[in-house]
Amino acid sequence: MRSIGEMARDSGLSVSALRFYDRAGVLVPAWVDPVSGYRWYEPEQLEEARVLARLRRAGMPLADIRLVLAGWAGADTDLVRGLLQGHLRRLELGLSDARSQFSTLRALLDHRENPMTSLRTATVRLTVPGPELAAALDAVRFAASTDSELPVLGGILFDIEGGDLRVVATDRYRMAVAHARATGHDGPRVQLVVPLPLADAMRALLSDEGPVRLAVDGDRVTLEAGERQAVGQCLDHDFPDYRRLIHLPAGRRALVGVTAFRNMLESGPVRASEVREQDGVSYDLSVLGVTVDGTVTLCEEGDDGQSHVAVNREFLLQALAAGARDELLLEFGAPTAPLAIRRADDEGAFSILMPVRLED
Repeated sequence: MRSIGEMARDSGLSVSALRFYDRAGVLVPAWVDPVSGYRWYEPEQLEEARVLARLRRAGMPLADIRLVLAGWAGADTDLVRGLLQGHLRRLELGLSDARSQFSTLRALLDHRENPMTSLRTATVRLTVPGPELAAALDAVRFAASTDSELPVLGGILFDIEGGDLRVVATDRYRMAVAHARATGHDGPRVQLVVPLPLADAMRALLSDEGPVRLAVDGDRVTLEAGERQAVGQCLDHDFPDYRRLIHLPAGRRALVGVTAFRNMLESGPVRASEVREQDGVSYDLSVLGVTVDGTVTLCEEGDDGQSHVAVNREFLLQALAAGARDELLLEFGAPTAPLAIRRADDEGAFSILMPVRLED
């Protein structure tokens, strides 16, 4: 017989999903240990689990999945074929409706007035402390997107307002925000999206302690550091309104020593059943909890408390490195709220990671 961990590994369903489908009466284990409560499955149930995983990924309702599995091994497959065909028709109708709704939304976007200053007409001259801009770029670079289908996210937002320059990067699954002081610009708020190659070229110039000069003329941006400069064109896209995404509900904060916490993440137990895929790339999941005394713990297999937050482990390690502090604050909200990683000495520099559902 197969243990629940083996079943999860070989079927593509997580342990938590297998528990859910057991409780729902969809895929019931052949035997449950009366003492430990551990679930065991017959070898032939593996095929059912794999079918279930495919149906779940296709978005079939639970009631239909139950009927498909009930008729899967039978001689008469007409019911199964009918259920599959019916669900496919619903998906096609839903896609048609979604296309219609998106078409309407695109038309509304085309007719909306953009309240921001146009990148093609903005003229800005300002001075920024080189080390502060270097630290800000280092703090957000890891969160920039490499998805060619979303080119606007393949850059870093420079948000200039008053005496503050904010830099922002996001790839939808995480976001990082940092800032540097700016002088010389007292006009309206101006935003520009600097493509990653140009942002990296700018960062390479920031090796000295002195100030640097940033100039924006239409869609052309120049960074001057002494006798050297990096010049290029801004991306001709509007960056998402990040200010609407960073107002998180108040959560519980826990201070962690970065070195010890990284070691715990890297050497802690690997939840083999919680390997996920994102944009075609597999990743490990870290499930975090906070004890009563404020200690952050790494939860092991089967320890899925309602207050725990699951995140992409590699993303979390990158956020810790980008935090550039010996200690950082982790802010936990609800399990469905982003996990925030903050600097205790600088509320303006932080990153957020989108949570991953433990049970689908």
